[in-house]
Amino acid sequence: MSLKIILILLALSGVSGIVLGYVLRVLIGLAQRGSVELDTKRRLLQAKEQAAKIISEAEFRGEVIETERLAPIEEREEKLAAREERIASREEFLDSRQGDLNEKEDEVRAREQEALRAKGEAENLAAARSKELAKVAHLSEAAAREELFSEIERAHEEAILLRLQKLEANGRERFEEKARTILTSVIHRLGNAVNAEVMSLSVTLPSEDIKGKIIGKEGRNIKAFERATGVDVLIDDAPDKITLSSFDPLRRAIAKMALEKLIADGRIQPAKIEETVEKTRAEVADIVKQKGDAAAFETGVIGLDPKLTALLGRLHFRTSYGQNVLTHSIEMAHIAGMLAAELGADAGVARAGALLHDIGKAVDHEVQGTHVEIGRRILEKFGVDKRVIQAMQSHHEEHPYETLEAIIVQVA
Repeated sequence: MSLKIILILLALSGVSGIVLGYVLRVLIGLAQRGSVELDTKRRLLQAKEQAAKIISEAEFRGEVIETERLAPIEEREEKLAAREERIASREEFLDSRQGDLNEKEDEVRAREQEALRAKGEAENLAAARSKELAKVAHLSEAAAREELFSEIERAHEEAILLRLQKLEANGRERFEEKARTILTSVIHRLGNAVNAEVMSLSVTLPSEDIKGKIIGKEGRNIKAFERATGVDVLIDDAPDKITLSSFDPLRRAIAKMALEKLIADGRIQPAKIEETVEKTRAEVADIVKQKGDAAAFETGVIGLDPKLTALLGRLHFRTSYGQNVLTHSIEMAHIAGMLAAELGADAGVARAGALLHDIGKAVDHEVQGTHVEIGRRILEKFGVDKRVIQAMQSHHEEHPYETLEAIIVQVA
């Protein structure tokens, strides 16, 4: 075969291959396009089905929501209808009541008019009667009225006097009954027994030998004791006691307590006596302060100067008419406070005046004057309220009663 033929065959083969490749490519492209269109149609169909399902569910939910929304509205409409019915019935009732009230108002107005007419007629009749009386008696209206009253008084003088006496007797009985009730209530509320204990000035001795120790050699111990305490020691024939004498109740108390301590200790000598008396004096000062503070606290009297409270505590060692003066003052303060509360007076002033009414007795053995005057000066010195001083100064009627609280303190 010649070269030319071979080349022609090769050229034809190449062209055939190219044509065949193109045809195959076209066929493959057509096949792929058909597959894509099929997939697209399938997806579109699925999307339509899903959309239809969603629309169906949405319609169902919409129907449910609409049903739920309409249900409360129907209930509300029913309630509103019921309320409107009640309001309508109430309005009908109020209308009927208003009609009744209008009728009653008309009746009241009519009666008021009748009353005014009757009053006018009565006033006219009274004026006419007065004028007639004045005309007959040739008197003025005022003189005629006075004459009429005088005539009535003369005609019924005995009855008027009896009535006045009866009113006076009834008033006196009511006041006395009220006073008895108040006093009975106060006494019942307090109800404390009077402390009749008198602080003894005698010291009991355990044996006869102790008396000799107290006297000491040539009387040195007893002289040292009297000098340290300021009291007189009286030794009589009684074997079991020694009597202490002094005008100062505080000194007597210090001496009694110190002597009892010395007897208990057994060492009785001048140096020991002075030491024991000093310690006892300090203890008594503490007792005085405690007693004064306790009395003021118990009776509710606050704001007192500490020095004044200490003077009040000294009354614990003072007796009067068989009673401890501080206890007596506390009881008086309670009674005065209750009386003041019942009578509408100042209970605080009454309590303070009663508690401090015997404060002068704390120093009346040292200062000239009655215990009332001494007490007034003490209270003025410490700036106590003037009303309290007025309340305490009249309890022995040395001063006139200036306030209701002063009378209450005196009664207490």
